[in-house]
Amino acid sequence: MVDASNINEIKKDVRRRMEGAVEVLHQEFGGLRTGRAATSLLEPIMVQAYGSDMPLNQVGTIGVPEARMLSVQVWDKGLVNPVVKAIMESGLGLNPSADGQLVRVPIPPLTEERRQELTKVAAKYAEDARVAVRNVRRHAMDGLKAAEKDGEISQDQHHEYSDIVQELTDEFVAAIDETLKHKDVEIMQV
Repeated sequence: MVDASNINEIKKDVRRRMEGAVEVLHQEFGGLRTGRAATSLLEPIMVQAYGSDMPLNQVGTIGVPEARMLSVQVWDKGLVNPVVKAIMESGLGLNPSADGQLVRVPIPPLTEERRQELTKVAAKYAEDARVAVRNVRRHAMDGLKAAEKDGEISQDQHHEYSDIVQELTDEFVAAIDETLKHKDVEIMQV
């Protein structure tokens, strides 16, 4: 399983999996409202369409016609009302209005109270990402422990590889913290 020649493979695999956790965090942060219109705000919304739940961007084109307005050009006229309903029930505090097959979604300015709530949600997303990174570390460490027990690597190699995995973990946790700090600044900006 593990030998000196494939530590780069281990590093690559651990890095790839940790990058996946950070990517999920970026997607979740994209859905947090900061007072400015962004298409990423509506992308996670699921619409009841054709007997199943579909992502909003698969039933219409999401656009940003102006700084505080989003629009959804719904492709199927029969889905306009389900799109409006899905946006209203998304918990984002948005109030869409339909005009033919175009759904306009004004982005209201955030209150101070709502900004505080959003920073707490952002902190929760960041903690989930940290947990995911730590789970990748734990999985890698368990693999190294098993490899040492099976005699595939020496105790010295185990410690060396463990240090490498821990360095990657520290690097990704620091990146998550930095991303959270930037998101908090963005949310609190009036």
